[in-house]
Amino acid sequence: MGRRRKKVIKLPRRKLPTIFLCPICGETAISVLINKDANIAEVRCGKCNAGGKFPVAPADQSVDIYCKFTDKFYAENLERG
Repeated sequence: MGRRRKKVIKLPRRKLPTIFLCPICGETAISVLINKDANIAEVRCGKCNAGGKFPVAPADQSVDIYCKFTDKFYAENLERG
């Protein structure tokens, strides 16, 4: 007489997004290209061509660079309006 084995349920791991929401046009079209050699990341919207270049720390990922972009965008808009 053997014991019954417990059923192992594997939970899927969530992945970080690669395409983000544009704060200007509202489309999901922002892509982040990271150049580790030059320590610069380029953020570009495929719909309205908004974007910019940001310095990259060694541990930064595309989500971190997108957050820097949105912070800069909203800070400039708050100063204007």
